[in-house]
Amino acid sequence: MAKPVRAAIGNVWVKCLFCQGDEFREREVKLNSSGMEFMNFGWANESANGLICWNCGYVHLFVNKDLKLYKPKKTEG
Repeated sequence: MAKPVRAAIGNVWVKCLFCQGDEFREREVKLNSSGMEFMNFGWANESANGLICWNCGYVHLFVNKDLKLYKPKKTEG
């Protein structure tokens, strides 16, 4: 299973738009267009970074190349 990550663009930390969580699972998401798929060029479609909220599952998509991922700090417990 994927490990959680935190994300930021510049000095702004990403928080889930639904639950305000700050840990995510990351994966690449293809931004397919019907025209490119019709012409069999689906492989050339743009990709986005998908951040899936670890808490509620809400999917956030980012095409900003400045998005940085970080390991969450371990909490004491």
